[in-house]
Amino acid sequence: MSNANPRIKKIGVMTSGGDAPGMNAAIRSVVRTGLSYGAEVVGIKNGFKGLLSGDVIPLKSKDVSDIIQRGGTILQTARCKEFMEPAYQERGADMCRVFGIEGLVVIGGDGSFQGAEKLANLGINTIGIPGTIDLDIACTHYTIGFDTAVNTAMDAINKILDTSSSHSRCSIVEVMGRRAGYIALWCAIATGAEIVLLPEEERKTSEEIVKNIVENRNRGKKHFLIIVAEGVGHCQELAHTIEHITGIESRVTVLGHLQRGGSPTAVDRMHASLMGIYAVDLLMKGAAKRVVGYSDGQYLDFDINEALQMKKDINELRLRATKILSIK
Repeated sequence: MSNANPRIKKIGVMTSGGDAPGMNAAIRSVVRTGLSYGAEVVGIKNGFKGLLSGDVIPLKSKDVSDIIQRGGTILQTARCKEFMEPAYQERGADMCRVFGIEGLVVIGGDGSFQGAEKLANLGINTIGIPGTIDLDIACTHYTIGFDTAVNTAMDAINKILDTSSSHSRCSIVEVMGRRAGYIALWCAIATGAEIVLLPEEERKTSEEIVKNIVENRNRGKKHFLIIVAEGVGHCQELAHTIEHITGIESRVTVLGHLQRGGSPTAVDRMHASLMGIYAVDLLMKGAAKRVVGYSDGQYLDFDINEALQMKKDINELRLRATKILSIK
C-alpha cells in the first residue's frame, strides 16, 4: 500500500468520549497504515480538549508496538463540552492547521462524530471510527469495545449467579448503557436472565416484575436474575419491593466502569484494525466527513450528517429470546 507521494501528508488521530477496549488497536492501525502511505502521523491526546490546547505528539511505528492487547487508550480521552461552541470549533480547526494536520481520524461515538463534522465543515478532512461499548451508533452493526464489554459483564454475572443460586436470591445486576440497552439485552440472553429492563422499552411496573418472579418460583425456580441497563436505574428500590412482597432475599450489583476495562477480545481487535485501515484509505482517496461502519460482513462508510440522523431500534428477535428462553 506504499505511496511515496501521499495525498494527505500528515494525519492526526484522537480518541474521544468514553474509552472502549480496542481503541488502542485502532490507533495502532491508523498509525501504521498512514506510515505505509508515506505520511506523517501525530496523536492528539485527550480528544478535542487536547486539540484545543495543542497536546499533539508524533507517532512512529514503534510508538504503537505492544498496545493491541491493552484496554483503554494510550492517547487518553476526555469529554469537551466547549467544542459544541463555534468559537472553539474554529480554534480546533486553526490548531489542526498550526500542526499541519490535513486529515483527522476521530475514534469515538456520536458526540465525537459531531465534533468531527464541525471540523470537516471548517475544511479539515475528518473520518470517524465507531468506538463505544454501547453499540448505539445506528449506521453500523458493530462498534469497537462492545464485544469485550459484553464478555466482561457476562463473566461477572456468571459469578454472581453462583452465589445467587447458593442463597436462593434474586440478583439485580446493573450494566452500562444510559440511552442504549444492547449490553443489557445481550447479557440477558447469554446468562438466562428472567427479566431485562431497557431504556428503549416502556418501563415495566413493579407488579409485573414481581408477578414474573412469583410465577417462576411456582414453577420451581430457586433463584432469579434481573439485568437492568444503567439508563433505567432504580435498582435498589426494585430490590426492596421484590424482597418486601415476595420474601425473596434480593441484592443489587452495579458493574459500572469494570465494563470499560480489560484486554480487548479478538473480535474487537480485528474490527478496530480493519476499520483503522479503511479510515486511512478514505483519507488518501480524498474523502472527508465520513464515518466508517460495518454491515453484513462488509466495511463501508457514510456521510457524518447522514450517520448522525439514523435511528437504531432494538432487535425484536432478541427481545423475544429474553422472554422465551427464561421460562423454566
